[in-house]
Amino acid sequence: MIEPIIASTRDAVRSFFIDAWGSSEMVISTGTYDCVSLDGFVWSEGNIIIGLVTYVIREDEIEIISLDSLQEKRGIGSALLDEVERVAQQHQLERLSLITTNDNLEALAFYQRRGWRLARIIPGAVDAARFHKPSIPVIGEHDIPLHDEIMLSKVITT
Repeated sequence: MIEPIIASTRDAVRSFFIDAWGSSEMVISTGTYDCVSLDGFVWSEGNIIIGLVTYVIREDEIEIISLDSLQEKRGIGSALLDEVERVAQQHQLERLSLITTNDNLEALAFYQRRGWRLARIIPGAVDAARFHKPSIPVIGEHDIPLHDEIMLSKVITT
């Protein structure tokens, strides 16, 4: 079941981030975020969060800060993205954006299959973030050195 993150679910959201990432802090080139304090949606089953998306609303876009699904191939990530897209439409925003890392090949494929486009590469952004958050690994998925961010965007259709 998908529900908005509300005050009573923030502790569970914090636990989810700590279990998945060791911290609820996200450091990316657009800022440093405490994901527990952000707007978003959770997919829960039996009071257990198995999917989560957080975002910030900017002037003409929503930036997705995090998207996690503990069970792949069930449509959880797609459903959470759809909820954020609905929020963007309700606010009459022009686009969605997000940042992922150069090693996250599965995410790049996932987003592009859903209409997202590569918008920008930010060379060295992960290296810079590592100064603030040293727990960011040097080697990422598939043994790929983790250095750069990739911004993706999707135009909102009404």
